[in-house]
Amino acid sequence: MGSSSSHPEKQARKRLNLAVKRQLQKWLLIRIGGIILICSMVAALILYLYSRQEISSSFWEAHIQIRRVSDLLFPVLVAGTAVSALAGFILAIFLPQKIAGPIFRIEQDLRVVREGDLTKKIQLREDDILQELAGEINQTTEFFRQQTAKIQQEYATVEELGRSHSSTELINALERMKDVLFRLKV
Repeated sequence: MGSSSSHPEKQARKRLNLAVKRQLQKWLLIRIGGIILICSMVAALILYLYSRQEISSSFWEAHIQIRRVSDLLFPVLVAGTAVSALAGFILAIFLPQKIAGPIFRIEQDLRVVREGDLTKKIQLREDDILQELAGEINQTTEFFRQQTAKIQQEYATVEELGRSHSSTELINALERMKDVLFRLKV
């Protein structure tokens, strides 16, 4: 039953959300749509120009009168171009979402990390294309979590030694803390 509480969240995340990363989706949509349109037009133009040549006398017995191959191929050309363009635009609508959704999720999780929760792990769906990026971010966060834990541990040691006035041990603990701190570049 515990999975039913996460089920609505999963369903909500599966829906197409054009509001997420709107600028990125618009940018991708325009570029993908433009490429599809240009390619469709170039293919249509090449086929149309190739088909404009005069038909030889071998087609004179046709039941319908065809002067040029383009007269026969034009409806097929238009239909093929329309289907290609429609399929391409559908792809152009859903492809940006496959990129923008994971980026949005990563940004949300990084805000939690920035607020100090170094235990936060970025969880993307198994089929998301940015899994490797999320993994690298998780490894980086884990590194900083470990370094912070070392600093906290050394701080506790320094604090305890400061109360007991053991200067040699205090200096050694400060050196260990310094090693951890200065490993991080700021």
